[in-house]
Amino acid sequence: MLKRSPLAPERFPKLPAVPGVRIAGIAAGLKESRRRDLLLAELAPGTTVAGAFTRSACASAPVVWCRKVLPKGKARGVVVDSGNANAFTGNAGDKTVDATARAAAKLLGCPKNEIYIASTGVIGVPVPPNHVARNLPKVAKKLAQRAWHDAARAIMTTDTFAKAAFRTARIGGEQVTLAGITKGSGMIAPDMATNLTFVFTDAKIPASVLQTLLAATVERSFNCITVDGDTSTSDTALLFATGKGARHKPIAAAGDRHLAKFKAALDELMVDLATQVVRDGEGAEKLVTIDISGAASATAARRIGLSIANSPLVKTAIAGGDPNWGRIVMAVGKAGEKADRDKLSIAMGGVQITRAGQRRRYSEKRIARHMAGRQVDIAVDVGVGRGKARIWTCDLTHGYITINADYRT
Repeated sequence: MLKRSPLAPERFPKLPAVPGVRIAGIAAGLKESRRRDLLLAELAPGTTVAGAFTRSACASAPVVWCRKVLPKGKARGVVVDSGNANAFTGNAGDKTVDATARAAAKLLGCPKNEIYIASTGVIGVPVPPNHVARNLPKVAKKLAQRAWHDAARAIMTTDTFAKAAFRTARIGGEQVTLAGITKGSGMIAPDMATNLTFVFTDAKIPASVLQTLLAATVERSFNCITVDGDTSTSDTALLFATGKGARHKPIAAAGDRHLAKFKAALDELMVDLATQVVRDGEGAEKLVTIDISGAASATAARRIGLSIANSPLVKTAIAGGDPNWGRIVMAVGKAGEKADRDKLSIAMGGVQITRAGQRRRYSEKRIARHMAGRQVDIAVDVGVGRGKARIWTCDLTHGYITINADYRT
């Protein structure tokens, strides 16, 4: 059992029920540890769905399945196991997914193309067709409206705490609820979302609008985090709208004015979940927030921020409490985006180190005290435009090596 991250929240949030959603998580024996490893969510008829998936060329069999069924835009169930990634398992992996979808569809009384599947765990280990399917009746017996904690625990691998968040918002004058769970700790440099993320709302939103909202919000949340620079073969983010909450003003397009508060709440929720992943980065001792400004575009700003966030030299300096801002200069320079050396400004912990390309007089001891804390703030202006972005990462400690060297043993 891994030691709980020092950056973890004090407790699991008390998530409300989301009308139209029942969920469960059990220990089905898919993991040798005998911890919870199987999630099932039952969704009301008429539930719409949006998805974002890894762009890895070695995507897992569940990701291939979800991409295939997503165009229908309807969902009745979600099955997730954390005992095996079912990635790089060839035709055998596809057969396992098909058997799982068939079994879940029979159990929930729906077509199999309304079942969404995700898996996480070790890559390249074959799984039998009934690996998950035979356990579905057991988890179905535990379905409940508020079993969020069990569900969040069931999708964990090297995570040290279960991750969840919720928000409420108004569409017109009616209140709707959003609740979500996520998992992730290592192999985090999302190329769309994160390892596994599932968000549910009782709002009534067409699948096409939901897809637009999800695509936008992952760009501002999960695509702005990194732990180690590695993108998973299993990255999956799914957003479901059951339509079983209060009857609100109809939604026709993502730009509808009465959808503004919902979009803001969704962004808050996704950032909350994404930063929880960073707080649980393997071996992490510090949460690092990097604000980039003055870039040629928002995309350029994000790339520069990720160049800093993914630099082993920057991350180890933060782990050691070394205010070596030269490493930040290095990371900006290698990002491949426009930056003006003679206008570059850098601050750490609110202390201005350089401004307009010139080193300023500053207290390195003050910065060192800031770096000794659990949260480290870095701000960089590259002096070429108005693009900005916020990136989250963590430090790189020996704990990361230990966890990953021992992962399969």
